[in-house]
Amino acid sequence: MRVLGIDPGTNITGYGIVEIQKGRITGLAFGEIKTPHASLPHCLKSIYDELMLIVREWNPDAIAIEDVFYGKNVRSLIKQGQARGVAMLVAPHNNIPVYEYTPLEVKKAVVGYGRAEKSQVQFMVKAILNLPEVPPVDASDALAVAICHSHCMKAGPR
Repeated sequence: MRVLGIDPGTNITGYGIVEIQKGRITGLAFGEIKTPHASLPHCLKSIYDELMLIVREWNPDAIAIEDVFYGKNVRSLIKQGQARGVAMLVAPHNNIPVYEYTPLEVKKAVVGYGRAEKSQVQFMVKAILNLPEVPPVDASDALAVAICHSHCMKAGPR
């Protein structure tokens, strides 16, 4: 099973592809979609277009996406929600189920502690996937979401 993990954001959207085979999880690819300093509609289009290319290249069986974090200010929440909606739209356009995980669930699955720091998540992602170096923050968060899905395998898409 191949999972595309997404950490949505209007400035930077992280992505990570993992594969689960015979109980082993392997990191296949990761990166960050950095949007140009343009209008919000152009940023959202850029996120959508890049994720569509990633899906076509890697053909994931599932998309795992981080849910909105409630502690941010309202303006940030709205922008994050817009980026999240665009990222989620990629799934039905490619007949891929979507699974959502809260930041608490992701951190607990990857680090074992729901209030872990970003650096702890990065370190554990590197260790779990046996990567040669620590991925950038947003890519690491996306890989963590994919790892969370591989551990949780929720009962079905939401």
